[in-house]
This record gives sequence, C-alpha cells and structure tokens, in this order.
Amino acid sequence: MRIDLNADVGESFGAYAIGHDPELMKSITSANVAAGFHAGDPTVLRATVRRAKSHGVAVGAHPSFPDLVGFGRREMTVTPREAEDLVLYQIAAVAGVAHVEGVTLQHVKPHGALYNMAAHDAALAGAIARAVAAFSHSLILLGPPGSELLKAGRSAGLRVAGEVFADRAYEPDGSLVSRKKPGAVIHDVDAVVERTVRMAKEGTVVAIDGSIIQLAPETICVHGDTPGADELAAKIRTALEAAGIAVKSLGAA
Repeated sequence: MRIDLNADVGESFGAYAIGHDPELMKSITSANVAAGFHAGDPTVLRATVRRAKSHGVAVGAHPSFPDLVGFGRREMTVTPREAEDLVLYQIAAVAGVAHVEGVTLQHVKPHGALYNMAAHDAALAGAIARAVAAFSHSLILLGPPGSELLKAGRSAGLRVAGEVFADRAYEPDGSLVSRKKPGAVIHDVDAVVERTVRMAKEGTVVAIDGSIIQLAPETICVHGDTPGADELAAKIRTALEAAGIAVKSLGAA
C-alpha cells in the first residue's frame, strides 16, 4: 500500500512570505508550485523548485484563476478557451523554470476556486484537461475522486489521481465544506492524523453529518498555509509509515 503526500507551496509574493515551505519539503513527496496567478512570483517560483529538487520532492504546477487579491479562492466567470489558455500559461511557467533547474514536471493540480468549480463543471474541467494534455500527456492531473475534473482528464488520455485533504471537512456529497462555514478546516492535530491514516488505508472519510464517504485517494494534501502545516505534515508521514503505508510521489517506481 502506498500514498503520495502533497502540499501547495511557493505561495509567497514579493516581500510577503506565507507558508512553511522549507520544513514542509522534509515530509511531503509532491509539491504543487504556485505559478503567479494566485500567489508566487518568478523569484519565489525558482527558489521553490530548487528547494523541492534538493529534498527529492516531485514538482507540479498549481494553476489558478488570475486572482492575487483573493488568493485564487473567488469564483470567476471565464470561457472554456480562456480557462484552457490560463492553465496552459501557468503550466508552461512552472515547467520552464523546472527544466532550467533539471527537474521534470510530474503533475498539475488546479488551485482554489478553479479546482472546486472544475469538480462539478464539465466544460471547465474539459478546458483544464485539454491544457494539460496540450502541454504533455505525461503529466498527472489531480482532482477530487469521482469529479468532472478526473473524468475530463481520463477522456483526454491523461493519468489522473484522486486527491483528498488531510485537514478539510467534507460534505456528505464528497465536496469540501466551504471555507465560509465554521469547521471547514480541522485544527485538532490528532484528529487530522487519525483521519488521514484512515483515508489512506480504508479509502473513506467521515463527513460533517457523520456519514461515511468512499474516496479511494492516491494523494493526500496538507495545506501549506495552514498554521503548523510543517509539523502536521511530519506527524502525518510518521503515522502513515507506522501504519505500513509507503509514502511516495505519484511518479515514483
């Protein structure tokens, strides 16, 4: 049994530093690197790729709606062509820097509102999948299990990977509880670690109403901007390995 442990990183901008990237890299196996649309800048991007490489962490692109002010968490109305182009642009940015640093891009994971909307919007999901496929069919597309995003990825001939979130609460339909609602982010470290091991071993999670949701994930996300994310990631990895689960990147043998 194996699982990938990923985090959204490179989300600082200019003089504003957020997240726990240096310590996170010691625990995660895949890094979703911001491409500048919701966070990140050229210097942060390159430094993040270099840091991932030095820790043997696989690199992926983390494209978003163009929303620096809202950190990419506000829904936007774009045409499928616009969505395809903005995703392709961001993939190319991360892949280009990675190439210079001797790193091959492993995956693509949409960010924030783009991710959540594409989970249910077939047209938007298709646009994202086309952008990924246009760049390279070797890329792995991450998304919620059973989502339109993963369906579109498969239709485009891509390898896809179902993703779950260690510290986010779930609705009974398998969607994430909105950050606008109380309890959307789980702060009890022991509870997060326990549910993460359960998700990896059993492929299930308990929703906010107490129902059991089937997820069958291939990768688990720890949000890099959550307070104490570095310590949380370390505890999760330790617990996963103690449970006999190999923690490896999606592209590892």
